[in-house]
Amino acid sequence: MRRVDVADGAIAGAVGSTALNVVSYLDMALRGRPESNVPQETVDRLAGIAHVGLGSGDQAANRRSGLGPLIGYGLGIAAGVAFALYAGGRRQPLPMATGLLGAGVMTMTDGSITVLGISDPRTWRRSDWISDIIPHLAYGLTAAATWNRLRRPSGRGR
Repeated sequence: MRRVDVADGAIAGAVGSTALNVVSYLDMALRGRPESNVPQETVDRLAGIAHVGLGSGDQAANRRSGLGPLIGYGLGIAAGVAFALYAGGRRQPLPMATGLLGAGVMTMTDGSITVLGISDPRTWRRSDWISDIIPHLAYGLTAAATWNRLRRPSGRGR
């Protein structure tokens, strides 16, 4: 695996994470739904596990607000790098790569909040699942398209 492939995977993951956030914010704007508190709860749980204090009052709230999205970007970038390792530097069929990346990052996200005891996807309503699936598909599509765009059509990399 070449370093450029890993870097391209990270780029694809970052682009996918941006698309996921854009779709999520559009959903909030169109439906008038509140933002999720899951990222901030994740920060709280991880800080507790690591025995790291976030401060108190506004300082802790501000750290949660900043760290929550950073964890999401970190997961998205990690998924892009994992995909790069899987793809071996080659372009991938867009439908397969979209599904693999979207389902992969959704599994990482939903699995981690389940393990941390923040939410139980088995209790989600249909609208909750739609609010989760559509942004993750946007992640998958844009990350896969970015990965393929960064590859030469011959599959030999750069």
